[in-house]
Amino acid sequence: MAKEKLLMTPGPTMIPSSVLEIMSRQIIHHRTAAFEATYKGVEEDLKLLYQTKNMVLMFASSGTGAMESAVANLFCPGDKVLVVSIGSFGERFGEICKVYGLDVVKLSYEWGEAADVNQIKDILDNDIKKEIRAIFITHNETSTGVTNDIEAVGKLTKGTDRLLIIDAISSMGGLELKTDEWGLDVVVTGSQKGLMCPPGLAYASVSDKAWAACERSTLPKFYFDYKKFKKGFLGQGQNPPFTPAVSLILGQAEALRIMKEEGFQNVYDRHRKLALATQAGVMAMGLELFATKEISSFIITAVKAPEGIEIGKVIKTMNQKYDIIVAGGQKHLKGKIFRIGHCGYVDRFDLMRGFSALELALSENGYKVEPGVGIAAVQKSLAE
Repeated sequence: MAKEKLLMTPGPTMIPSSVLEIMSRQIIHHRTAAFEATYKGVEEDLKLLYQTKNMVLMFASSGTGAMESAVANLFCPGDKVLVVSIGSFGERFGEICKVYGLDVVKLSYEWGEAADVNQIKDILDNDIKKEIRAIFITHNETSTGVTNDIEAVGKLTKGTDRLLIIDAISSMGGLELKTDEWGLDVVVTGSQKGLMCPPGLAYASVSDKAWAACERSTLPKFYFDYKKFKKGFLGQGQNPPFTPAVSLILGQAEALRIMKEEGFQNVYDRHRKLALATQAGVMAMGLELFATKEISSFIITAVKAPEGIEIGKVIKTMNQKYDIIVAGGQKHLKGKIFRIGHCGYVDRFDLMRGFSALELALSENGYKVEPGVGIAAVQKSLAE
């Protein structure tokens, strides 16, 4: 008997039924007072989530589009920037910068490690001529299950001329991020993870310092031009300069309503509890976390594949036999880790269902595990 798949992936994530229902309704026109009110409401709710007074721009794109927008709008060809990479999506920021002709100083870490703020500080301190104009860094790296200390990085650039640009695509809505207090100049995110919507919307908050950089920038841009979006907000009502993804924005409004009803702090607490329970379940089964507990993500838990077990077959069994989808490793980690997502519209019973499937799939593919040991550890952790 086929059942709805449960996504326990880094994204896309599961979507609340009320969000799905709203998006299934007949579309409304985007040049109407009703839609303008919704659009403005989404921006105001995003400001609350971002903890910012800055304008939050909305694009019809994936999160990568918002990443590219930060590069295209803030710099000139040849500008020197520091890109801090702890995984696949840190690498992506570097690739985008190079495409636009920026001079990239790269600080890379072994996948599974977090960035060392002292090393970032040393690079900036040694930049005597102040040539480095910005730092690009990922808040939560889903390819490795590691979270960076963005508050500490913010202290290095706050009150200076340097910009700090954050990829919060997987962390927004799951990990607290204090945009204004931490001095974050551009923070980009997407709709398909903690924000509980389908892929297709991307957001970018823009500080006053970043707006000043926009005035200097000479890089080419058209659709992602921040100044066009700002003009739309300030001079033409609450509307973007181009046709928006109307149904997605209506769905996002509902998802944000649900999050506000739960309370943002309660949302963060739920993610933390689910992550700690996942870690407990994994270790109770004799498996090993890929990252240390101190830096392990509350959005996704990366787990080392057991010795001698073909983890791809385990993932396939979970999907095809038990209707649970988890993710494998990316690039050189393919076949070496698997990743359990617990982000967005996920609760304790989803987690227990996922661990039941994981125990069965591991056992059926040659890994000896005592039935129920992982589930028991998850339940015990959630009860504490």
